[in-house]
Amino acid sequence: MYNIAIYLYLFGVAVASIFCEKVRKMWRGEREAVRILRQKVDPKARYAWFHAASLGEFEQGRPIMERLRREHPEYKILLTFFSPSGYEVRKDYEGADIVCYLPIDTITNARRFLRAVRPEVAFFIKYEFWYNYLHILKHRGVPVYSVSSIFRPGQIFFRWYGWQYWRVLKCFTHFFVQNEISRTLLSTIGIHNVTITGDTRFDRVLQIKEQSTRLPIVESFVGNASDGKPVRCFVAGSSWQPDEEIFMKYFEQHPDWKLIIAPHVIGEERLQQIQNMTKRKVMRYTQTDETLAKEADILVIDCFGLLSSIYRYGTVAYVGGGFGVGIHNLPEAAVWNVPVFFGSNNDRFQEAQALKSCGGGIEICSYDDFAAQMDKLSASPEEIIRRGKLAGEYVASQAGATKKILDSVRI
Repeated sequence: MYNIAIYLYLFGVAVASIFCEKVRKMWRGEREAVRILRQKVDPKARYAWFHAASLGEFEQGRPIMERLRREHPEYKILLTFFSPSGYEVRKDYEGADIVCYLPIDTITNARRFLRAVRPEVAFFIKYEFWYNYLHILKHRGVPVYSVSSIFRPGQIFFRWYGWQYWRVLKCFTHFFVQNEISRTLLSTIGIHNVTITGDTRFDRVLQIKEQSTRLPIVESFVGNASDGKPVRCFVAGSSWQPDEEIFMKYFEQHPDWKLIIAPHVIGEERLQQIQNMTKRKVMRYTQTDETLAKEADILVIDCFGLLSSIYRYGTVAYVGGGFGVGIHNLPEAAVWNVPVFFGSNNDRFQEAQALKSCGGGIEICSYDDFAAQMDKLSASPEEIIRRGKLAGEYVASQAGATKKILDSVRI
């Protein structure tokens, strides 16, 4: 049944690639992956394979890759992606020796791929459970680890009809899960090779904070008010249109705040859409300089790779996705000791629940809700500092997953 579904999916991707550029990139990249491996793989080298679906999973795997490279230089790193949103951004990542797409999980593709690289250890990040790859790896005796994985009762593995699906979980050597719920669920289907280590993403955001560099244009934009006091700045990261419709309306009426927006999707249509939502002076990051930035009210980040450092300039932060696909990277903002707003679609995100519980995160459901919360913070700088400190302390308390994982794997 699984293999039939995969071939139907493969046919659907082939058709969709005719009409969609993103799907076309993935389709081409997957077909070229084995050729890339044949060209680049060193047959005498030992490879550790990391697979991430997209950019978010890559960030979770990155601390492990970089620490493994430092502590075990005898291994080369193969990094694969499923989604173009991960591959296109990180295809030149210097921490890996080879970066490519992972071909669709057919038996033939899996055999060709693994025959080409012959990994000695594999790490699948968070939600990656590819039946054919995993069964072949198990058959070959290759240790396979599920890293920063998280399980929920509604997943197919734990349904009465899911016995055919949870067999793939038996292929893993060990699960490094984020919470006790995941361990308990796995135990109900007879899987006990599980350790709670938390989320490696916290290690990554703390690392980013330590390594962050100054951004002169952003510093000039934030600047100081005419009375010499620092300007209050609201940083919105990974935003979508439903997010922007809420906070842009508020800041139209509050010119004492400056606004930085880093939309999740960067394209001319989206950037123009944001500019059309306001009458305040807007500038794009790549089209301005330190002098011009001083005159802007809103700075739109129209390039990748800056958001994690931009949060440091915020008085308050907002992480998008909570009115649609799901919240993006909350720890990336919270690590900078700022209160973090997010939308109501957050039940599946334990970091959102934890930030709400400790007071460092603020859930909103509507414009009126957002306006009321922002008014409270605007009236009390001390409350902004208090909530920001709670957010930063929460992130710091979650560190250490990377060390726990690498201290336990068989390498």
